[in-house]
Amino acid sequence: MDERKIDFEKLDGLVPAIIQDADTRVVLMLGFMNEESYRRTLETGKVCFWSRTRQCYWTKGETSGNFLNVVDILLDCDRDTLLIKVHPVGPVCHTGADTCWNEKNEK
Repeated sequence: MDERKIDFEKLDGLVPAIIQDADTRVVLMLGFMNEESYRRTLETGKVCFWSRTRQCYWTKGETSGNFLNVVDILLDCDRDTLLIKVHPVGPVCHTGADTCWNEKNEK
């Protein structure tokens, strides 16, 4: 995907990134990306976000080992939200749950 097509301006340089399991289609979490975290995601194949609270980049799994391996990235019709399909390695939520909504990630 060409990042110039993504409208990073609507939310002051950020776009929401919905993370979905590529196999089960369960929504796992929501994070935010700027142009640099998007570029890092493309380069590494692992989802990288911009932390609005810590004001830094973070690759999901860098401390837990529970990475989000990118399968596909889709851009919505308004060009301001990403749907990132992944193969998760382990639980996604920092609480240890499969999803940030405490749902099971099962078919």
